[in-house]
Formats: sequence, C-alpha cells, structure tokens
Amino acid sequence: MSLQGEPAHVLIVCTGNVCRSPFIERVLAALLPTDAGVVVSSAGTGALVGRPMEPLAAAQTERYAGSPAGFAARQLVPGIVDSADLVLTATRRHRGEVASLHPRALSYAFTLGDFADLVSGVTPEDVAAFGESGAEGARPRIRALVRAVAARRGLNPPLEASQVDIVDPFRGDETRFEAMAQQVMGVLPTVARALVP
Repeated sequence: MSLQGEPAHVLIVCTGNVCRSPFIERVLAALLPTDAGVVVSSAGTGALVGRPMEPLAAAQTERYAGSPAGFAARQLVPGIVDSADLVLTATRRHRGEVASLHPRALSYAFTLGDFADLVSGVTPEDVAAFGESGAEGARPRIRALVRAVAARRGLNPPLEASQVDIVDPFRGDETRFEAMAQQVMGVLPTVARALVP
C-alpha cells in the first residue's frame, strides 16, 4: 500500500553517532516497507562529525539486513530536532539532552525502549482518536501515533533505566557490539510494526 503525502521523519539520537544511533537508523529503515512514507535519520549529542559507522557497528548493521554504506555522523542541533515527528534516543540522558536543545520535543521524544513499551498498548482506534480529521498520509498518521503513545505515559509502570538505556559499545569489543545489537533488536521490531499501518 503506497502512503501518499509528506513523509514522516523519525530521528535516532545517541552520543557519537557512530555506533548505536546509526545501527538503529539503518536497521529500522530496512525493517520498514519502502512505501511506508517514513524517513529515518540519526544524529549525536557529541557527534564524531563526518565519521563513518564504527566497523563493528557496521558489521552488526549488515547482520540485521541494514546497510552502513554512505553513512556520516552529524551533530544534533535544534533544527534537526524541530523537523522530526518522532525522536527515539539510546538513553534517557539523551532524551534530556534533546529536550534541552528543543524543549517542545519533550512531547515527541522517547527512549527507544520506552517507546516500544508504550506503543505495545496502543490500538488503531487510539491512533484514530488522536488523528486530524481528513488528514491522510504517513506524517499525520505518525504524529497521531506519537500523541497516542505520549498519552500512555504514566499508565504503564515505568521501566528501570537498565531496561531502556542501550549499552554504549564505543571502543568495546565484538561482544559488546553484539550485546548492543541484541538489546536493540529486542524492541526495534515492535517499533517498526507500529510505524506501518
């Protein structure tokens, strides 16, 4: 099913933008149908600007059918946050940094783990209730989804930080990158399914 209209923008945030966020960006993009109308990008709060993905992160990306080709790290700035419809962060600290840069983002920024936990309780009826009358296409639908997910904050018992903060594998060995990838893949398919009607 082709989704007409303006695409929705999902932004992934970590620190250096060479390990966690590019892995999530590229694997999430691979999980989404090409006609989903969702553009996924990433940035770092302390980005190693212009650098490609770390080789071990790239290897994990390929393992989960993503492509590291052409990736270059970029610094998170307010304009990038403002243009996003949904921001997913590697840790709760990153979510705080996103909100410091652009306070309005508190309403549409979540850790990846918290978003997956909250969205699992959202129904199509919930999304429809938060939608704009007559609006069609991916962007209005994702914005309605985000509002429906945000409305569930406080309904679920909060997860422990250890359950949602994705391990930072930077300068670690292959085992640490595998742990990062497994942690992400424990929740990313739930997120991908939620982004597609």
